[in-house]
Amino acid sequence: MIMLYVLLLPLLVVCLAPLLTPKKATYLSSLSFMLPFFAILYCILFKGCDPIPIMTFSPPIGEIYLNLDFISHAFGLTICIVSAMVALFALPYMKHRFEEMELNVEGEFKKYIFLYQFYAASMLWLVYSGNLILLYVFLEIALITAFLLIYFYGYGNRRWVGQLYLIWSLIAGVLTLAGFLIIGIDNNTLALSTGTIKGITTVGTIAWMFIFVGMVIELPVLGPHVWLPWAHAEAPTPLSALLSPLTVGLAGYVLLRIALIDYSFIEVYRMPILAYAIISSIYAGFSVFKQTDFKRLLAYSTVSQMGYMLAALCLGPFGLIGLVIQYMSHAFGKSILFSSAGGIIAVHHGMRDVNKMGGLHDSIPAISNAAVVGFLNLGGILTIGMLGEFFILRGVVETFGLNTKSLPILLAMIFMFILSVWYGFYTIQKIFYGKPKDTKRLEISRYLYVPLFIIGIISVLLLFPPLSTALIPGIKSVIWQLIEGQIAAGIMGGVMP
Repeated sequence: MIMLYVLLLPLLVVCLAPLLTPKKATYLSSLSFMLPFFAILYCILFKGCDPIPIMTFSPPIGEIYLNLDFISHAFGLTICIVSAMVALFALPYMKHRFEEMELNVEGEFKKYIFLYQFYAASMLWLVYSGNLILLYVFLEIALITAFLLIYFYGYGNRRWVGQLYLIWSLIAGVLTLAGFLIIGIDNNTLALSTGTIKGITTVGTIAWMFIFVGMVIELPVLGPHVWLPWAHAEAPTPLSALLSPLTVGLAGYVLLRIALIDYSFIEVYRMPILAYAIISSIYAGFSVFKQTDFKRLLAYSTVSQMGYMLAALCLGPFGLIGLVIQYMSHAFGKSILFSSAGGIIAVHHGMRDVNKMGGLHDSIPAISNAAVVGFLNLGGILTIGMLGEFFILRGVVETFGLNTKSLPILLAMIFMFILSVWYGFYTIQKIFYGKPKDTKRLEISRYLYVPLFIIGIISVLLLFPPLSTALIPGIKSVIWQLIEGQIAAGIMGGVMP
């Protein structure tokens, strides 16, 4: 029950933080996510968490409970550390933004911290929801609070951008809800199955299609991606640092949970989905080179990275492990990078045009070094992203074999990974190195870079024992158990690798 209390803490702080001064509210917000972070870490290392029942409704809703398996822990751990560190980063940044907008700092910070805290807490509860209707409630809370943050504190034509984000997200949400309702009617419950709780056993094709289309819009990949560069570029940077790495990736979490109930839809449409994911990732990766706005550049990188997750969904059990790890790696890297962009905006008077940058390492070396760590995560170099890429490639081999027919797929996936490294180092060189325009070193707040290094350190530590040797087998055991259940029930063809 301790996990229930620590997960309730961020929700409690939603009401408490607006009553405090900006600094105290920031510390309380960060602490409210650090305590669950350490509790989740304990559960991962000592494997001591069981589902927590909350209440039971009549069919088709079924049992409402908290699902504390290793998949939820991997996502929850990521959400907690990123939310805690971005909360600290936002203290000087949002003060700068309020002054820029000529708003009262004390008053506006109360409204901001309420929305930020509610937004981050809703994502944490989403990944621990053991019932699809509870998951949907927190998905909608995240949508609405993100919209309000863009609407109140965004850049440019923020109200139009906020409405654009809201409309696309509502379409995604309605489609997903329709799929959930069909599942509830077919199964007489919306509860996810665990070892002790009997829940959903099948997902029909129609329900799968609704959920898949909805989550592809939310993810998003090529086509539905049109809203994302606008929302990520014009959102206040603390929101961008959560929206890109955390929220859009949670669409991958929803697809993963549905796949672990019934993988048959992915088996039937594996090749078109995989081709779509690869094309989307490569297209967005090359689009990065064309961007002149740093935040918009990072938004296209997000589209490319989401192609990784969609491709991983198609690659069997090992690919599903890769999906979880890729979410973590992308969240760490992109939260660092968007915060780095925010640091440049704060100390260089709103600078966002990469063509006006160059040699910024000389003036802000701490932010420059943090950005390097962020791109190392995206490229899968010396961070947990290495494990994600390994399992995705292992998924290709296990799914298609190692032969001439599978070689184009394997080479395409490798090229996707190389492309991330390519545009990462291209961006670093263009923004932070080369001939400096100003060699004067600037004094900047520690809040703008220390939290980023903490996220980076966590991303490296997760690559090594004891964290990796506890987390990866735990994720594998959950996926193997649910996939084996599908094979036994005749839902999923083939045998385990």
